[in-house]
Amino acid sequence: MTSQTLRSLIGNQRTKVGTFLFEFATPGIGQILKAAGADYAVLDMEHTGFGFDTVRQVVRYCQAAGLPLIVRVPSQQRHHISRALDAGAEGVMVPIVSSVAQAKAVLDAAKYWPDGTRGVALGLAHERFAMRSEPLLDRFAEQNERTVIILQVEDPRGADAADEIAALPGVDALWLGHNDLSVAMSKPGAFGDPQFLKHEQATIAAAKKHGKSAGRLGVDARQCAEFVTLGYDFVAIAGDVWLLQQAFAAGVATVRKD
Repeated sequence: MTSQTLRSLIGNQRTKVGTFLFEFATPGIGQILKAAGADYAVLDMEHTGFGFDTVRQVVRYCQAAGLPLIVRVPSQQRHHISRALDAGAEGVMVPIVSSVAQAKAVLDAAKYWPDGTRGVALGLAHERFAMRSEPLLDRFAEQNERTVIILQVEDPRGADAADEIAALPGVDALWLGHNDLSVAMSKPGAFGDPQFLKHEQATIAAAKKHGKSAGRLGVDARQCAEFVTLGYDFVAIAGDVWLLQQAFAAGVATVRKD
């Protein structure tokens, strides 16, 4: 399989299929997923306890496989965003972005001058440790283009602001945080509720209007296929923990037949 960059996947209608890594930050994970046909993976820092040493390792594993890696950072704090990118992640997924001001702050932390104020340390993992002598401005531009910014819509305020957020230069995708959105509506798990569907449709429409991507996590492949019909172009088939459990449970049921 040929390698592709995360940038090349963004903003077009081709369906991109990946999964989340919540547990198996192992040396072979990038090649395992690539061999299975994955377009990308998301390493989750928000809910796992993974630290930046793990990020550094998994970046290398996925680079070796030619598999684009997104890091979901644990917060909107500047040092979480910039450190994930400095470690070599091709993109960051940032939780609970509910306003244009928050989106701009994320962009400011993620982009080099003149698009932001990201701290400068070149020649490291995000540049593959290359020994380079080009002018700083050229290298800034290269990294600003390389870096993909995915913002999570996880409450009604974020959905209401989705059109303005998606219109910002530098925002590449909106990702619906379906569980948190339903909780923020005080209707946990009510994914068929008319108001939830309104927020979801507003998020997808905002992304498409501005030529950005829209993504969502599904419980399984069947649900992800349904999401594609709704307009999502990035779908994640569950996560490593649940994929293993689902496959093993199905195998156990087949063998036991009782």
